[in-house]
Amino acid sequence: MLVKEMSSGLVRIALECEKKPSDQRGRSASSSRIFQEPLWTMYCNGKKYGYAVSRTCSESDWHVLNTIQTVSAGAGVIPMDKTRMENWSDGELMYMRAKFDRVVGNRDSEAFYMLSPDGTGGPELSIFLLRI
Repeated sequence: MLVKEMSSGLVRIALECEKKPSDQRGRSASSSRIFQEPLWTMYCNGKKYGYAVSRTCSESDWHVLNTIQTVSAGAGVIPMDKTRMENWSDGELMYMRAKFDRVVGNRDSEAFYMLSPDGTGGPELSIFLLRI
């Protein structure tokens, strides 16, 4: 679905999680880093697409990261053999690697804007992390 959305131009992904209620002294229970939130609701260009959960890297994740470590920017397909195909249905994994600008709004919001390798135009992909 992401590839389809990107083919139409600008893509904005919003990952939203709920703020934990304040304690009796008024201190926010959401004092943890935003990346430590365990559950997210995912929106792409304003449409709700489902949920995301934080997890640790599996063996197949490390395989992908090691495979593309020499790629500085670009997109492609990685063939996945049956021993590494935990959740890959067709034996191939599409990847995209790019540089991002990180903008921290406050402890409840961060944004990442993909930078074009040639430095032209605005971001084609923006990712927002929001605690609401």
